[in-house]
Amino acid sequence: MQYQGKWRITEMDEWDSDYLDMEVEAYIEIDSKGSGEFQFGLVFGQIDGEVLKNRGDERLEFTWEGNDESDTTFGSGWLKLNDKDSIEGRIKIHQGDSSGLVAERIE
Repeated sequence: MQYQGKWRITEMDEWDSDYLDMEVEAYIEIDSKGSGEFQFGLVFGQIDGEVLKNRGDERLEFTWEGNDESDTTFGSGWLKLNDKDSIEGRIKIHQGDSSGLVAERIE
């Protein structure tokens, strides 16, 4: 599983770095089965993902559930490897914000 590991979210389209690291350093962590978790700002989610391949393109697509400022929420997203140590993707909050992201491997 190429996505396995802990990734430091370094950029998001919709939020600045002050918000991203408000409680903890923003991260996304994926295990060998495509599950995991993420946190940025006041948003925390548990991930249920799978690797999908389409015409030579591969990405980890996922749904998630968690909370945003203590309110229960859920959404979807995807991640794609740029190289072995960087990913890009998108996280969407159901009926809410959607943002692209960039992250670097830290573990």
